[in-house]
Order: sequence, then structure tokens, then C-alpha cells
Amino acid sequence: QVQLVESGGGLVQTGGSLRLSCAASGSIFSVNAMAWYRQAPGKERELVARISNIGSIKHADSVKGRFTISRDNAKNTLYLQMNSLKPEDTAVYYCNLETWLGGRRYDTWGQGTQVTVSS
Repeated sequence: QVQLVESGGGLVQTGGSLRLSCAASGSIFSVNAMAWYRQAPGKERELVARISNIGSIKHADSVKGRFTISRDNAKNTLYLQMNSLKPEDTAVYYCNLETWLGGRRYDTWGQGTQVTVSS
């Protein structure tokens, strides 16, 4: 069983920066990708950035040029560097670990960390 623990959220002013971390522990295998999602009040959860097991990276258009996803395999930790933050980035950010077994996808989620950007 895998556990994901996020940290690094908080309150920041417009234009500020934050770095989120997600530490993975437990039985980590058959990982296809890790990602950051976010969910704002009244909205659906959306993909922010994703990094595959071969290093392929994707960022949502809304964060391109401002956010950067990265990982430290030795520490089993995923990061999201967020720069030039905007009020519309306010949301709960979730770490996601995607695995595939027997042709079926399994998702593991962290508990979420709140990011609030004040105008």
C-alpha cells in the first residue's frame, strides 16, 4: 500500500511563489506516472501537471511557464514549483500516483494541501 503526504501549501500574495512536495512511501511499484491535480470550490478536480515514469512532462495550459513539476526518485518525492501565482490558482492541490496492474489503472491520492492566493 502506498501513502502520499503533501506539504508546502499556504497563503501567498499575487505574484508570489510556493513549492509543494509530495512524499511517497510504502510498496511503490509499477508506477506509470505521478501528477498534481487541483480542485477549487465549486469546480471539478483538474490536472495541473504530470510526469511519467520515463520523464515525459505535461503542464496544463493555465500554468505553463509558471509552474514546474519535478521529482527526486532517490527520495520518492514529487515537487511542484509554483511561480507568478494568481488568485485563480487558489485551490486544494492533490498529489496523485498512477499505477497499472493487469491492464487496470489504480490511483492513489494524497490528503491535499490548500493553496490560497490573495489579490
